[in-house]
Amino acid sequence: MSGWDRFLQSFFNAKVAWDYLPKIIDGFWLTILLALCIIVSGLLAGLVLAVARSLGLRPLNWFIVFTVDLFRALPPLVIIALLYFGLPAAGVQLSGFAATWLSLSLVLMAFAEEIFWAGITATPRGQWEAARSTGLSFLQTLGWVILPQAVRMVIPPLTNRTIAITKGTALGSVVAVSEILGAAQAGVSFSFNPTPLTLGAIAYVVLFVPVVILGRWIETRFAWKR
Repeated sequence: MSGWDRFLQSFFNAKVAWDYLPKIIDGFWLTILLALCIIVSGLLAGLVLAVARSLGLRPLNWFIVFTVDLFRALPPLVIIALLYFGLPAAGVQLSGFAATWLSLSLVLMAFAEEIFWAGITATPRGQWEAARSTGLSFLQTLGWVILPQAVRMVIPPLTNRTIAITKGTALGSVVAVSEILGAAQAGVSFSFNPTPLTLGAIAYVVLFVPVVILGRWIETRFAWKR
C-alpha cells in the first residue's frame, strides 16, 4: 500500500465515515443550538451592562469594568474548567453544555459590553443635548436616540467578535459535550481511525463558512460611512 493509499485509508475511510456520520450530524445540530444560546445570552448581557454603565453610577461602573476586564483576560477554556470542575465543590453541579454555554456567554458579554459602550460614547454629544432639549428623559434619550445609532455603528466589530467566540463551542468537547468535535473524538476513540475528525472538519466548514460570509456582508452593509 502506497503512502497516499494509507492516507486515504486513515482520513477518508468510507466505512468509518458512514458508521459515524449520524453522530457527527447530531453534534452539528447541538453545535448550532449551543452557538445560538451563546449569541443571544452574551449579546443581551453585554447590552444590559453597557446601558447600566451609561447611568454614570461610579460604584456600579467599577464593578462592570472589573467584571468585563476579568472575562476578557481569562481564556475561555479556563472559565469552562472552573465552572465545570470547580463549582461542584461549592455544591453547584453544571452539565457540560451549561458550563460551556455560560462560559462562552460571559466572554462574549465582556467583549460585547466594550463594543456597545464604544458605540454609545462615540455618538456625538449634540445628539444627547438635542434629545434632552425636546423634553425626553435620560432613559428615553438613551433608548430612542442614542442606542439605535450606537448599535448601527458597532454591528461590524460585534459580528466579527461573535463569530470568533461561537467557534469556541469546540471547547465543549473538554467537558464531554457531544458537539461536532466531541462526537468526532468519540468516533476516533471507538474506530481507532481519524476519519471522524475529517467529518468534523467538514461539518465545521459547512456550519461556519456561511456564517463568515454573512458576517462579511453585514460588515459591508452596516459599515460606518465616512
